[in-house]
Amino acid sequence: MPAESSPERPNILFVLCDDLGINDLRCYGRHDHRTPHLDRLAEQGTRFTCAYACQPICSASRAGLLTGLHPARLHLTTFLPGRPDGPSQRVLHPEIALNVPLSVKTLPRYFSELGYATGLIGKWHIGSENGPARHGFQHVFHPGDGMETEPSDTEGGKAEYLLTRETLRFIEANRDRPFLAYLGHYTPHIPYCARPDLVARNAGAFEPVYAALIETLDDTIGLLLRRLDEWGLAERTIVVFTSDNGGLHVPEGHHARVTHNTPFRAGKGFNYEGGMRVPLIVRWPGRVPAGRVVDAPVSNTGWIPTLLEMAGAPVPDGLDGRSFAAGLLGGEFADEPVFWHFPHYTNQGGRPSGAVRDGRWMLVEHYDEDKAELYDLETDVGQREDLAALHPERVEVLRAALARWREENGAQSNVPNPDCNEALFRRLYVEVDPSRFDPLAADDDEWRRMAAWRRIMDRPSEWNGAD
Repeated sequence: MPAESSPERPNILFVLCDDLGINDLRCYGRHDHRTPHLDRLAEQGTRFTCAYACQPICSASRAGLLTGLHPARLHLTTFLPGRPDGPSQRVLHPEIALNVPLSVKTLPRYFSELGYATGLIGKWHIGSENGPARHGFQHVFHPGDGMETEPSDTEGGKAEYLLTRETLRFIEANRDRPFLAYLGHYTPHIPYCARPDLVARNAGAFEPVYAALIETLDDTIGLLLRRLDEWGLAERTIVVFTSDNGGLHVPEGHHARVTHNTPFRAGKGFNYEGGMRVPLIVRWPGRVPAGRVVDAPVSNTGWIPTLLEMAGAPVPDGLDGRSFAAGLLGGEFADEPVFWHFPHYTNQGGRPSGAVRDGRWMLVEHYDEDKAELYDLETDVGQREDLAALHPERVEVLRAALARWREENGAQSNVPNPDCNEALFRRLYVEVDPSRFDPLAADDDEWRRMAAWRRIMDRPSEWNGAD
């Protein structure tokens, strides 16, 4: 039976965007984007500069967030259903789980037991067989795991207003009891479009259609916040705004350019900072400090214990994620290593790898060759200078820690690909290193090289040795 609800328990509005990059908002320094409502939310709450997704790809990151477990432990380590094996790979993908099993307790069940009304509106993408209702969401509005709409006076290109209206209906229906509203936006995942007038208004942006899409997203956040004020709910509602992984920095689909994560390296699909750092803003008036900027690393596997603690509930045993509620409420943040295990080639050009951040140091270990890279994030946040050769002892310590962590989590490993075309591998991952591509600084020749790379990446089995 659900626990008896308490009027002291805060409401929770959790907004999760899809591929929104670490610097896609103006409050994060993106001055060619218009985000006044999110900027105001950051002024009213706490903004994180070093919030991490537990995986730089959608399904795996969402699974970690919704379970409090590492994707490595779940064996759900890439997007669903995953990129097929191909001749460009030196190693094969492990066989992943296609659902979070019902035996694993997810976010809505924890809060239903506390008397909360729980609602999912929008994207799920952690398994179609075990959907959000089976995992405990009482109210579900789930149009699918991909959504495009025709922009109009009342709608954006990714159903932003439809999802916002449904979220507001859920909140209004449950305004007299504690609620958990989980809004999974499809924005700004490709393919996307936006209202022509907003595109024209953002003509000076790095990518005007993308900028218009971000402006539409921001407008819908403003609608949510305004209603919370009007209904007298703002003071007792925790608002969380974040993303599932970093922004898409390479051409993909019919989008010749999307966004950039400068100064961070790479983006979605890569175990580098641009793929793993995500925007994170948290507001709870009078409890979460206003105007605070936090540089401490936190992981999105920590949301279940964090929100439970903020709701005055016990934190369960057996979770991988650590609560950072004490830090959010104005205290100190724990200084703990953060680990990643991503044994996959990605549609964006990422290679199988693991990573660990320990203080100022980040190690990235490749799984398709005997190589590890080491970066000092205090002096080189763009991960341009590999210091592994200068600090072999530190590399050894961090590689050993990563290996122990993989073993403790029962992580899957890669096996050699007997059908690897080494020339094709080198063409896609060595001759062109997509993790080094910086779209903001790229000249015309670099953009042409990336366009040629994309054509081969999309159809590697058709490559004949020429561009």
